[in-house]
Amino acid sequence: MSAFSELIQGPTPVLVDFFATWCGPCKMMSPILDQVKNKVGDQVKIVKVDVDKNPAIAQQLQVRGVPTLVLFRQGSLLWRQSGVVSEQQLMQTLETHGALAK
Repeated sequence: MSAFSELIQGPTPVLVDFFATWCGPCKMMSPILDQVKNKVGDQVKIVKVDVDKNPAIAQQLQVRGVPTLVLFRQGSLLWRQSGVVSEQQLMQTLETHGALAK
């Protein structure tokens, strides 16, 4: 848990994908996250958290469904959405919240 807290406290925005291995929509999210990672490079850290292996983190953030995406910067929750999000939506969200350099 402390490693997660340290990760989201950093100056680099962190996009967390809460997923489960048995979840179909989560599997759909994986290639989308890969595409976003290829576009944003080191500007945003993308982290996957398995809710079955890390129930305390999921519970603390009240993750009720998977996939749930959460964007943090310096420990602050900037954005959150459950369900599959398109690459275009994710890129727009990252830009809107200032996670990407102009």
